[in-house]
Amino acid sequence: MPTRRHFLNSVLGFAALPHLAQAAAPGGVSLGFSLYGMKTLPLNEALKTCAEIGYANVELALNPGFPSEPKVFTAAARAEAKQQLTALKLDLPCLMVNLSLTVDDKAHATNLQSIKDAAQVARDMNAAQPPILETVLGGKPATWEQQKTGMAERLHSWAETAEKAQTTIAIKAHVGSAVNSPERLLWLLEQVKSPTIQVAYDYSHFELQGIDMEESMKLLLPRTKFIHVKDSAGEPAKFQFLLPGEGRTDYVKYFTALKQHGYHGPVVVEVSGQIFSKPGYEPIVAAKKCYAALSGALAKVG
Repeated sequence: MPTRRHFLNSVLGFAALPHLAQAAAPGGVSLGFSLYGMKTLPLNEALKTCAEIGYANVELALNPGFPSEPKVFTAAARAEAKQQLTALKLDLPCLMVNLSLTVDDKAHATNLQSIKDAAQVARDMNAAQPPILETVLGGKPATWEQQKTGMAERLHSWAETAEKAQTTIAIKAHVGSAVNSPERLLWLLEQVKSPTIQVAYDYSHFELQGIDMEESMKLLLPRTKFIHVKDSAGEPAKFQFLLPGEGRTDYVKYFTALKQHGYHGPVVVEVSGQIFSKPGYEPIVAAKKCYAALSGALAKVG
């Protein structure tokens, strides 16, 4: 994986733009932005924008219809993006792939090929320290008991494929999926027992269920290799994801807890499809707003 152990070097106000994000000292947290929330921008513009705002890293979305979807992300485009990342001093810790464990055999085979394709993108982007892959897991909360054994079997296949492809997959709990809690996520990890399967932590999904922040971190951060951050409103049956700073999450408390638990790595904004699919969504405005909320809280924590 690329270097992911960065403190935020300085809090850049919008008046400071277009200064580039600088690599920070080892040992802490770095802020990033997932290009899942910049689908409408050309990749080179999205990378430049993130660096100018002050982000230290980005996540590429390999989902269908995105500029970095493997089948359209050519060797030349990958080389160009790699060069631009280096020039902008942006790290690339992770690639979003969005797979599911609750699928039929044909779709499962497609998922295994997607893991191989994503691992190749990772090597092309950074052969020395390839970014990891991250995904949700599919299904519905009510079907967990019926599906968990089959999900574990599918995850075994993911792990075997990841090992052969020399990659790591960080799996994420989701409020609307079969794996919606720290306990269910840890159960799957225990069934597979593979170093290629780790955790992507996203507190917004636990907050909606009234799960304590500290408890979720205590359980999951020891296996966490990647963090997504966003806000939320509502309850599990009816919820809305929000930009960081628009909801109820106390980010001073959040970053303090990360520090206390010894987390070192990226904290990456994920703009939900609930937001970016709405008419009038402006990705650059959103990215700036998120950076202002998070960098201000991170500065207070020190």
